[in-house]
Amino acid sequence: MTRGAETKSQTARRFVARSSLVLVFFAAVATSLVARAVHLQVLDKEFLNEQAESRHLRTEKIIAHRGTITDRNGEPLAISTPVDSIWANPGELAPAVERVPELARVLGLDADLLIRRITRSMDKEFVYLKRHLNPEKANEVLALKLPGVNVQREYRRYYPAGEVTGHLVGFTNIDDEGQEGLELAFNHWLAGESGAKRVLKDRLGRPVENVESIRPPHHGKELRTSIDLRVQYLAYRSLKSAIRRYDAESGSIVVLDVQTGEVLAVVNQPSYNPNDRSQLAADRYRNRAITDIFEPGSSIKPLVVAAALESGQYRPSSIIDTAPGSVTVGAKTIEDSRNLGRVSLTTILARSSNVGVTKLAMSLPPEQLWNTMTRFGFGALTTSGFPGESAGLLNHYDHWKEINQATLGYGYGVSVTPLQLAQAYATLGTDGRMYPISLVALDKPGKPERAISSDSAAAVKRMLEEVVRPGGTGTKAAVAGYRIAGKTGTAWKSGIGGYSQDEYFSIFAGLAPASDPRLAAVVVIDEPSGELYYGSDVAAPVFAGVMAESLRLLAVPPDALPARDAGSVMQAMADKKSSQQAGSQ
Repeated sequence: MTRGAETKSQTARRFVARSSLVLVFFAAVATSLVARAVHLQVLDKEFLNEQAESRHLRTEKIIAHRGTITDRNGEPLAISTPVDSIWANPGELAPAVERVPELARVLGLDADLLIRRITRSMDKEFVYLKRHLNPEKANEVLALKLPGVNVQREYRRYYPAGEVTGHLVGFTNIDDEGQEGLELAFNHWLAGESGAKRVLKDRLGRPVENVESIRPPHHGKELRTSIDLRVQYLAYRSLKSAIRRYDAESGSIVVLDVQTGEVLAVVNQPSYNPNDRSQLAADRYRNRAITDIFEPGSSIKPLVVAAALESGQYRPSSIIDTAPGSVTVGAKTIEDSRNLGRVSLTTILARSSNVGVTKLAMSLPPEQLWNTMTRFGFGALTTSGFPGESAGLLNHYDHWKEINQATLGYGYGVSVTPLQLAQAYATLGTDGRMYPISLVALDKPGKPERAISSDSAAAVKRMLEEVVRPGGTGTKAAVAGYRIAGKTGTAWKSGIGGYSQDEYFSIFAGLAPASDPRLAAVVVIDEPSGELYYGSDVAAPVFAGVMAESLRLLAVPPDALPARDAGSVMQAMADKKSSQQAGSQ
C-alpha cells in the first residue's frame, strides 16, 4: 500500500469515528428530550397543569349590584349604575414602568405619585389605580395594552332626586356600603353578595374566555319606601322658599299618613346632594326632622288639654279663669298677651293662653300628665328605625318641681323631634290610637296602641279647628275647601345662660281634613329673621301651602265646600247622570 492510500484510509476512519460520535451525541440528546417530554407530559402532568393555570387562569369576583330604593309609587330614589375600576398587578406592570406616565395621563393622575404607588406595592398582586370610571374611559386604559393592568366592573350609587331626598335616603361609600339614612338602616337588605368565576387570560392579563362559574352573585333587594315623591317635592319646595323668605337658620317638615303611620315626606333645610361627595359634611347631611330636638312651645298645648280631659276633672265646656292675665309659680310669672278672663278649653287653645294651660297642667296629678305625654310617644324612639334618631327629652315626674309642671303646659322643659310631634298629632286624628311610624311602604297598617280615648281625641280635634278659624292664632293655616285642625307654636331657643330673647322656633302642627284626617304635618322654622317670627306668621302659611297641594294630589275630597259650590257639584253630578242615561237609550 502506498503512502497516499494509507493516509486516505486513516482519514476515512477518523471521519467515521467522528460521525459516529456526533450521531451518538444527537441520539443521546434526542433520547433525553423524549424522556423529558414523557416525564413532563405523562409522569408530571399535574405540575404542568398547575403552572399553566397559575399563569392563565384567574378567579375573578362578580360584583353584585345594590338594591334599588324607590318611593311608594315605584319612582327611583337610589339606583346603582355600572362603572369600571382600574387595578394592576405591580409585579407584572413593573417591566413597563416607562409607560406609566402614559397610563397616568389617561387616568388623570400624577405620574410620579402613580409610579411610587406601584413600586411601594411590589409585594402585592392587586392594587387599585382608580375607582369608578365610566366604561368609555376604562376602554381607553385597556387600549394601552399594559401588562398587569386590568378592569373590574363595579357599581356606583346615583340619587335621581338629589337633595330633595338626600337627608332621608342617605348615601354609600366608595365600596357601596351604606353610611347614612336608609342606605345605612337597610344596608343588610340592599347589599348584595358577590359571586366568583374562573377566567382564562392571555399573557397581557386580558380576559379571553369565561371558563366556569364558581358562585353566582346575589343582587340586593329593592326597598320600597313610604315616601310619596310628589308630596316630598312639594314639602321641599315650600320649606326652601320659606327659609329664604324669612332668612331662617334651618327648618324641617314632616308629613304623615294618619291612617297608616307611614311617612309621606320628610325634608330639611339646608339640604345636600348625595351625588356630590364634596357636600358630605355632618352638619349638612343629618336628618334634623328625626335627629334634632326642640322645645315645642304652644304646639304641645292640645296634648295637655287631652290629658286634662283624660283625667276626668274636665269637660270640653269647662271654664278656666285666666284673670288677671298672669299667674305666678315660684319665682316665675307666666303671662298672656292680654287678660282673657274666664274662658273655655276651646278658647285656651284658639287664643293660645299660657295662663290657662298652666293652670290646667298644675291642676293635674304629675303622674297622670306624664303618663299621657309618654303615651303620645314623647321621651321614646319611634318605630322608624332611622339611624341616629333622638328619643327627645321628657323627665320622669319624680324629678319635677312645681315650675317644671307649669312650663311643660306651654312647651318648655320637654324636647321633641318634628317626627315625634307629627306622630302625636296623627294620634289625635285617629281617635286616640297611635300607629307605629314606618319609613317603608306597608301593605297594611301596623297594630295601633290606644293613647287616649276616642271622645277626648275627638273633642281636642274640634277645639283645634277653632285655632284656624277667624279669631284663632292659626288663620294663615287655612286651606280653601278643607277643614283644618292645628296649633301654632313659638318657642324661645335655649342656649348658654338661659333662653334667648331674639331667637325662636316657629312651629305649626296640624291635621287635614279635620272631618276625617288623612294627613298630619309639622312645620318647624329655626331662627326666622325680621319682624315676623311667630308660628302663626311663619310656619302656618307653609303648612297651608303643603296641605293644599298634597290633598289635591292624593285626591282627598274636600269637606268644607261652600253651600253654593256643594249645590253646584250635586247639580253637575245629576246632569252627568242624566246624560249617561240618555246616551244608553
